[in-house]
Amino acid sequence: MSNENTLVEGLTIQPVPEDQRTGKVQHLFSFWFTVQIIPLAVVTGFLGPTVFGLDVGSTILAIVCGSVVGAVFMALHSAQGSQLGVPQMIQARAQFGMFGSVPLTVIVVLIYVGWIVSLMVLAQQTLGAVLTGLGHTTGLLLSTAVTLFAVVVGYQLILRFNRIMVWLSGLALLLTLVYTGMKAADGGVSLASAGGAFNWAGFLGMASVVGVWQLSYAPYVSDYSRYLPSNTTTRSAFWYTYAGTVLGVIGSMTVGAFLVAGLGANGVLADLDNIMPHPVFVFVMLAFFLGAIDAGVINMYGSSLCVLTCLQTFRLNWAPRSSARHLVAVTLAIAVFVASTTVTDNFMAEYTNFILVLAYLLVPWSIINLVDYYLVHKGDYDPNSFSDPNSGYGAVNGPALLSYVLGCIVQIPFMSTTLYVGAIAKDTGGVDTSWIVGSIATGFIYLGLLRLWRRPAAHVLTPETEISA
Repeated sequence: MSNENTLVEGLTIQPVPEDQRTGKVQHLFSFWFTVQIIPLAVVTGFLGPTVFGLDVGSTILAIVCGSVVGAVFMALHSAQGSQLGVPQMIQARAQFGMFGSVPLTVIVVLIYVGWIVSLMVLAQQTLGAVLTGLGHTTGLLLSTAVTLFAVVVGYQLILRFNRIMVWLSGLALLLTLVYTGMKAADGGVSLASAGGAFNWAGFLGMASVVGVWQLSYAPYVSDYSRYLPSNTTTRSAFWYTYAGTVLGVIGSMTVGAFLVAGLGANGVLADLDNIMPHPVFVFVMLAFFLGAIDAGVINMYGSSLCVLTCLQTFRLNWAPRSSARHLVAVTLAIAVFVASTTVTDNFMAEYTNFILVLAYLLVPWSIINLVDYYLVHKGDYDPNSFSDPNSGYGAVNGPALLSYVLGCIVQIPFMSTTLYVGAIAKDTGGVDTSWIVGSIATGFIYLGLLRLWRRPAAHVLTPETEISA
């Protein structure tokens, strides 16, 4: 049934019918640019000087390197959405099998929740910087409620909101950069040399954090291209997504690095009130607040679809509609609110470890998905068969699951976090190259196991074979 006469989205995890696949591929640029202009991205820019001991110039170089590399994976996933018209984790059934994809989807949901908690904490902090009388718990409750409302309405509201926010977010970034630079200049501080100094461990660590930041969108990036017309080219979807996310990440994280020069290593976003006129400060904080809400929305929306994907695996005749998404979203919002009230003061250290752990879990899945889509099947899937374990995609794909496990294991010696440092990472001065090694190794492992398994190519149903059947 068409959903054109109501703003509330009616579809959930079903393939999007062609008559509902509207929109312009250019909107992917504004969407993914805006999603990056958030306080969490700005805070991530802080990590270079404060956690990895880099100067601002080296931090920015690491941001650029990590972003341009990590965004390749993310944008390749985005290009799948318009071709298949289904959420990303539904498509994972083609690689891992109907039931084999469930553990991966559960992992993705847990990652989503971790991101939303971080976003709600920073949303509360930016709102509290403006509304100083607003209590911590009240701020978290308000932030979570606004996020939930947008998720309930769904896709169209999210897209329209981003088209407005792209201008507000860009202006907020520019104003922050200008006033931070002026403050640094007044204090005789060089923007480029502030902070620490270049070191390989810190540089690769920061680049890895930024690369993983980009990769973390992979499990749901195609959720926001699935409504585009099916004749949208892979090239255009890739480049509009890639340009938007790269420019947004570089812009927001660079501002975070510059804040160290203007505010010092112990500075926080609320300290901007000391270096810019109060009305400008209010505008910037509210823009960052709305940006955090925006990112929280896409994470909660995506996690709701993932939960429905898991549930529908065990009830294949069930076609969840909007009411099911609403119920799941409410449940997730309650869980996020409770978790966000328990975040400790050691937020930066915990956050750094969290996004590094993401790499260990997401890299193997992403590589298997991309290799299978672009090299093995060359995009030739039947979306209507993703909910049929007898279609040829099967219940469990052994090569994919084993490749995922081996892809995680092979990263262990290269890990470098405050929780664990691998043997090879120790020998290289604490440099974390796990996600790079994991990316290369997983691709070769998966292709090799496919050959060993001699797994026949999945039988993809076509309209002709359906008619003849």
